[in-house]
Amino acid sequence: MLKELEHTDKVVGVKQVRRALANGQAKRLYLARDADPQLTQPLERQAGEQGVDVTWTESMKALGRACGIAVGAAVAAAV
Repeated sequence: MLKELEHTDKVVGVKQVRRALANGQAKRLYLARDADPQLTQPLERQAGEQGVDVTWTESMKALGRACGIAVGAAVAAAV
C-alpha cells in the first residue's frame, strides 16, 4: 500500500491532512502505528465519517520514507 504514496499526489502532516479531509480531497489516509494517538485518532474518526479508507503503516519512519521525505511522518493522505 505504501507504494501508492510514491507514485501519487499526497499531503503529509497533520495540518495538511486535516485540510485535505475537510475539503473532500483525501482518497486514502495513512497513519503510523507509532505516532501519538492524540494526533491520529481525530483524523481516523474524520476519515471514517467521510468514507475515506484508512491504512496503518508500521512506523513513522516507513511512512516518511514512502512520502519521499527525510524525516518520519505521523500522517499522510493520497489526494
